[in-house]
Amino acid sequence: MTELWEPTGEQDWRIATGAVGLLAAFNEAGVLTASDLHVATRIGALGGEEDERVLLAVALAVRAVRRGSVCLDLATVPETAPDLAWPAPAEWTTAIEASPLLAAGVVRWELGLLYLDRYHRLETQVHDDLALRLAQAPPPVDEARLDAALAKVRAGHFSDEQEAAVAAAVRRRTTILTGGPGTGKTTTVARLLALLADQAGGGLAIALAAPTGKAATRLQEAVATELADVARTWPEAPDLVGRLEGLTLHRLLGWRPDNATRFRHDRGNRLKYDVVVVDESSMVELTMMGRLLEALRPDCRLVLVGDPRQLTSVGAGAVLSDLVAGYEARADSPVSALTENFRSEEDIKALAAALREGDADEVLRVLRAPSEQVSFVEADDEAAIEAALRPDSVAAGRAVWAAATQEDPARALAELDRYRLLCAHREGPYGVRRWNHLVERWLAEDPEIEIWGEWYVGRPLLVTSNDYALDVYNGETGVVVRQDGRSRAFVAGSERLKQFAPGRLDAVETMHAMTIHKSQGSQADRVTVLLPDEGSRLLTRELFYTAVTRARTHVRVVGTEAAVRAAVETRAQRATGLRLRLAGD
Repeated sequence: MTELWEPTGEQDWRIATGAVGLLAAFNEAGVLTASDLHVATRIGALGGEEDERVLLAVALAVRAVRRGSVCLDLATVPETAPDLAWPAPAEWTTAIEASPLLAAGVVRWELGLLYLDRYHRLETQVHDDLALRLAQAPPPVDEARLDAALAKVRAGHFSDEQEAAVAAAVRRRTTILTGGPGTGKTTTVARLLALLADQAGGGLAIALAAPTGKAATRLQEAVATELADVARTWPEAPDLVGRLEGLTLHRLLGWRPDNATRFRHDRGNRLKYDVVVVDESSMVELTMMGRLLEALRPDCRLVLVGDPRQLTSVGAGAVLSDLVAGYEARADSPVSALTENFRSEEDIKALAAALREGDADEVLRVLRAPSEQVSFVEADDEAAIEAALRPDSVAAGRAVWAAATQEDPARALAELDRYRLLCAHREGPYGVRRWNHLVERWLAEDPEIEIWGEWYVGRPLLVTSNDYALDVYNGETGVVVRQDGRSRAFVAGSERLKQFAPGRLDAVETMHAMTIHKSQGSQADRVTVLLPDEGSRLLTRELFYTAVTRARTHVRVVGTEAAVRAAVETRAQRATGLRLRLAGD
């Protein structure tokens, strides 16, 4: 899989016309963009650095952050463009170590990694805060009370693996609970909260958080359902349901309109909660993890929940996978991994397992085997792909439209979660923009369905950014519904449907199709995954795995064998030093 872009000509905005030497060569080859060069040369001018090898390293570090890494790994970066004339490794390292930029603190060189100063400070802060949390004395535990409570929750649907994870978490300030889909992470979290509340005599301030509004809503609903199940076998358990609210991390920390990277809650104004649970932690970038850790009281319990094999955050870092790998060989590891799968969809489980193992032959075998849960449409031209996607897309869109025209927003939103078309790209022949337009065009061919203007009845919506004034959050979904002869937008919130005049919603997109990145934190009964061609830079095992695991009952993959193999065999690599710091403690 190439990491380069293709210059399109002399006027290409990505070409820095004044660049010379190494920087110009790497820019013209598609490794660096003009913005990478401009940042590096400006830093060099301010810090008195003229060595083009050092400036190349700084430009590559800027590029690395733009692509999701925290730092630049000098040892592996030549693999991105092996045909270029890279500086000799030893001389390159010597030049960086002697650079006045290091002395000025503009960049940092540690663990064989080059950091921009901001990301070095963030990574060391996250490491240090986690180290302090693990170094604390364990919380006091009434062992007799714990044993009695465990006996009561054990009477429900609770495995030995889950019980061991809960018992360990009760005795820790920090817990990292991992597992794939269907392994009972939410079941475990709900029982953990019941046990912690019991230990506290019922008085416990709990926050349920997630990176997106949709994920926060799902977490609240799932925990409430599981707590109701706990009450059946443990009637006297503390009643937590009415006290739990799903929050985005931005809302939890207190978003500030005057500062995009700082929040109201920090070291000087700690969060009030005794327990903070963060679901979908694989989506949490390094900056957000740093802000969360500094806002927690030292005695607050932190429970990070997620699947480290899913896509990493949109921003820089791969925090959850770093934590799992960094703590792996440590005796004081706070990681509890759930592996037993309780779902009945054996073929979906088999496909996810083959993806986790990176076995392309087994992935293809599962895809091609007769199954009511997994199917594979091998198509490599636009007409065949359209023929494969049209029936389900139209049927799903029509079901949402029917509920919306009958003035039933709850049913319209329920229909929206029955089917999902997932794409890797936003633009191009495999992108959501094209497929949203196509589905709208197909629906418009039905004489009953009127699609005119932006806010047509039955339009599915995806919120793309947080709007605190309206109480709508990134990742929440909605539908335009007819109400008393008018079009109204209904958005699914954590506790209620929120109704708006359409013109009040700015940051929304049509959602007949959505990107796999945006689908994290949500699920649908049936999912169709449209794979791009095998040369796509976005096509990775983590992307494919995330898409497949969004399905509850059926997943269909549309693409080619070459695309499947490319996805399985390509890992999403991000350079960070966090796992090295944790493992070296």
